[in-house]
Amino acid sequence: MSGLTDRAKGQAVIGVESRNALLASLSGTTAAEIELHLHEVTVPVHHVLNEPGDEIEFAFFPHTGMISILAVMRDGGAIETATVGREGAVGLMTGLGLHRTLSRVVVQTPLIASRISAVQFRKLVAANDDLRDLVVTYNEALLSQVQTTAACNAVHSLETRLSRWILQTHDRSESDAVPLTHELLSQMLGVRRSSVSEIASKLKAARLITYNRGVIFIQDREGLERAACECYRTMSENYMSILKRRP
Repeated sequence: MSGLTDRAKGQAVIGVESRNALLASLSGTTAAEIELHLHEVTVPVHHVLNEPGDEIEFAFFPHTGMISILAVMRDGGAIETATVGREGAVGLMTGLGLHRTLSRVVVQTPLIASRISAVQFRKLVAANDDLRDLVVTYNEALLSQVQTTAACNAVHSLETRLSRWILQTHDRSESDAVPLTHELLSQMLGVRRSSVSEIASKLKAARLITYNRGVIFIQDREGLERAACECYRTMSENYMSILKRRP
């Protein structure tokens, strides 16, 4: 996969210091088993990890950055259905035998992640109940996000949706400066760029954000949360509720 840089080949990358919540949640024995097969990589912005129909080569556990999962239409159009950061992973269903992806998977902000080959991951999942439970439970959490996003796109205003998306990206960012262009936002939200620019100007006038050269700066986090639709909190609450059910 061109564009990926190996950061920690053959080195242990998880433990108490792990920045990925799923890896950190594994029991000591399971963590030790998967650790032997993880490699830390850096992935640039806009890198496509998978297109619909591609064979899944790796599962990725982000430590920093954000990945978008998009539904792709026959005419080439696409809209985001879910986002994944250090709280989750992409490609986990390969552990249960899903060999090909159904969506486009794109890196949206600079990514550092631990990855494992699909072949090795399937072997580990088949032999480890803890890991199998993680895959099933996280898939339920991801499906919940997809369902909420679909409802959000159908019933909520662009202003509240844009605020939600900025907050979700900020949650996975290392600073209050979030690399987001109006073009990217229009693609992810399925609207015209001019509409995004209009709403972004309103948020700027309200002193919630400012922006310059493809970077959005969060000025008032609490105000932006008030401007966002209920789906921002719903997604977070659903995720925590589902993951807490793991033994």
